[in-house]
Amino acid sequence: MARDKRAEVIFWSIALPGFGQYLNGKIVKGTVLIILEFIVNVKSGLNYAILPSFYGNMQESIVNTDFQWLMFYPCLYLFAIWDAYRDAGGGTSSYSFLPFVFSAFIGTIGVVYSPVFNINGIYFGVIWLPILSLILGFFIGKVIQLIVLKSKKSHTGI
Repeated sequence: MARDKRAEVIFWSIALPGFGQYLNGKIVKGTVLIILEFIVNVKSGLNYAILPSFYGNMQESIVNTDFQWLMFYPCLYLFAIWDAYRDAGGGTSSYSFLPFVFSAFIGTIGVVYSPVFNINGIYFGVIWLPILSLILGFFIGKVIQLIVLKSKKSHTGI
């Protein structure tokens, strides 16, 4: 049952940061996260960038984006997911925060490089490059978590 709860809050947090907190009964925290998400979303022009990105018009999505605001989004987004997951009983293993933290770090780097990064002239833009970066960051964080745990285990002799 607890595993279902953790999955539920993660998926609702992915849908909108703060929803997972509501499910966990953290109404004030959830409200603050939703308000912050809306502020960053509006100030960054994120919703104006989504539609052109889905149509493949990356230059239009870049023009509609305020990167000074958008750089806050990956950290806010991943913190809301991590916090809801932890409050639902997840994240009990050592260093389980690392995949979320590295996802936020690498996702922010994806935002920074999204106007210029391309492969053979194909731009991923302000939506797709950060999403791919979040996924890459999660796996980097997972590998670092495993390395730290293995190192810690070998030093303690367990």
